[in-house]
Amino acid sequence: MQTNPTHTSLVAVGDSFTEGMSDLLPDGTYRGWADLLASRMAAVAPGFRYANLAVRGKLIRQIVDEQVDAAAAMRADVVTLVGGLNDTLRPKCDMVMVRDLLTEAVERLTPHCGQLVLMRSPARQGPVQERFRPRMEALFACLDELAERHGALVVDLYGAPSLGDQRLWDVDRLHLTAEGHRRVTEAVWQALGYPPEDPEWQLPPPAALPPAWTARRAADARFARQHLLPWIGRRLTGRSSGDGRPPKRPELLPYDLR
Repeated sequence: MQTNPTHTSLVAVGDSFTEGMSDLLPDGTYRGWADLLASRMAAVAPGFRYANLAVRGKLIRQIVDEQVDAAAAMRADVVTLVGGLNDTLRPKCDMVMVRDLLTEAVERLTPHCGQLVLMRSPARQGPVQERFRPRMEALFACLDELAERHGALVVDLYGAPSLGDQRLWDVDRLHLTAEGHRRVTEAVWQALGYPPEDPEWQLPPPAALPPAWTARRAADARFARQHLLPWIGRRLTGRSSGDGRPPKRPELLPYDLR
């Protein structure tokens, strides 16, 4: 980790987490932690350039096939790689294949960037996390091994109490709120060696009374109707929410702070 770093470029690789869902802007686009990180880095590095190749719904094989070579060719100071979690949430998941593809991605990116950043993805507290915990932790163990072998940074979002708090997750229960994305930005910012802007980003929001039983059941019904059933439909038909979508910011261009 550097002190007072002088990074001049950032490339983000991944899926919906890196695309920025559900940090929705008034114009209907998504911002997210990577955009926020780019804006902070640009504020201290004149001429800073940024690309975000992430596309929602992508599995690790798609990330490797569609994003890794493009990111490597940009030769950025910092590359963030977050992928594989969508694979672990599928009913059937070949963890050997996931590990092999992550290894391939890291080996292809490391020689062509100044600093590779990997992440232990955050997980919302609840039954879904418990069901898939063994796969997720196997994924994170692989990331730790790759980081040690190749000199990558690992940002531990999974172990942060704040990012397990259900209040920092959107109604779809898969993506962080704007506040959640802000905290991820802070975590990566500090890991890269920049001075903390929020030293307590890992702490959960102040305690609050839980919602009433009727409110919880209404939220469950809304979640099933608006998010769970469409997700099941896409799985049954082999479709993805990212089908046909281009990368968020496909070229490494100067970041406009205006």
